[in-house]
Amino acid sequence: MTALPGRIVLVTGAAGGIGRRMALNAARSGATVVGWDIDGDRLDVLVKEIDDVAPGRGHSYVCDVTDPDVVARTAKQVETEVGPVDVLILNAGVINGKLIEELSDAEIKKTFDVNVLGLYWCTRAFLPSMKERRSGHIVTIASAAGLLGVVRQVDYSATKHAAVGFGESLRVELHRYAPDIKTTLVCPYYINTGMFDGVKSKMSWLLPILEEEDVAKKIIRAVERDKYELFMPWSVATLPFLRGLPVRLFDKTMDILGVHASMDDFHGRVEEEKKPESVS
Repeated sequence: MTALPGRIVLVTGAAGGIGRRMALNAARSGATVVGWDIDGDRLDVLVKEIDDVAPGRGHSYVCDVTDPDVVARTAKQVETEVGPVDVLILNAGVINGKLIEELSDAEIKKTFDVNVLGLYWCTRAFLPSMKERRSGHIVTIASAAGLLGVVRQVDYSATKHAAVGFGESLRVELHRYAPDIKTTLVCPYYINTGMFDGVKSKMSWLLPILEEEDVAKKIIRAVERDKYELFMPWSVATLPFLRGLPVRLFDKTMDILGVHASMDDFHGRVEEEKKPESVS
């Protein structure tokens, strides 16, 4: 069990969405919380919210997870000013929601820089200290889109497939070389964070649009219980088994469930509000 009271929890993409909710729930559980994001103003608001829950336990640092030098420098600053990080929640992410030919080179690159490479830079910044202390927990926020391809997610789904591979490989690697460090891989369906405004679920009884607070609570609970994987809703856990179907039958099943039409009316946040944060 990973008891959070007295621990230091760092959340990337903490300024909004489930990142903010996870930070607040970790603080309620007794942890000292460090929020990373590129939006300093919203981070300041988060620290004030944490202070209302747990005075003095909130800290924020403006950090671009796509820049390995900035990540390494900010990580050292956190360890000096706050202390060694016990739980690292890799949550920052972006989505475009466009057809492949509509994507610009810059949009594709940013999606991979934030959603994939950011996982590596942040983990490499904090893992050595965890190994030295023989204690730690790394949480990878992936997505149900990391278990199948989705229309208008050619870039996003590819990065989330990479995140699933990252989380699984990290788990087995640490089990062999640093078994005291725990990992949790999270694969949720769409979350009502605003980042996915416009998405729809054809069968909401089976694949509901998830609510931020519920998702955040379940993730923090999964960390506390050292769960290896967390699928939300439960039906997402059936995807690996459904992949055993012939490709045409699998694709037909996803069409019947409405998965491939789920992004048809997607519009996301208005452009000026888009920030790297939790998406799924």
